[in-house]
Amino acid sequence: MRIEQTFHIASTPDAVFDYMTDPANLRAWQTSKTRVEVLSEGPPRVGFRVREWTKVPGRKEFEQDVEFTRFERPTLLHTHIVEGPQPIDGTWSLSPADGGTRVQFVAEGPLRGAMRFATPIVRRVVDRQFRAYHENLRRNVEAVS
Repeated sequence: MRIEQTFHIASTPDAVFDYMTDPANLRAWQTSKTRVEVLSEGPPRVGFRVREWTKVPGRKEFEQDVEFTRFERPTLLHTHIVEGPQPIDGTWSLSPADGGTRVQFVAEGPLRGAMRFATPIVRRVVDRQFRAYHENLRRNVEAVS
């Protein structure tokens, strides 16, 4: 499964990157997260891990461990699901544009189990969920900038 989105945030790439990589902000923009636990010591970087508990409508809450596998401040963040029900990775590429930041997002990975038989439906649901997350991200970053 692959999802691609592009959106604009009226703030600098540094501000956007710092907000989205701070685990304390995760639940504020990825609102289906019910809890976030930092598994790594020190600041976010390559190898940094968090455990997330997620509850989406119609599904039982699940947890997953997420690792930052590329961390190029302020232009690129790649996250990898180390452990969890669906190994879908995310990549955010940030670049200056129109006095703010252009964000290009790609989520990609194979679906497991029965989910793989519903790929078109799952793709639409996940796309919609990330659009909501990204709108929250935009709104939150612009409010503090």
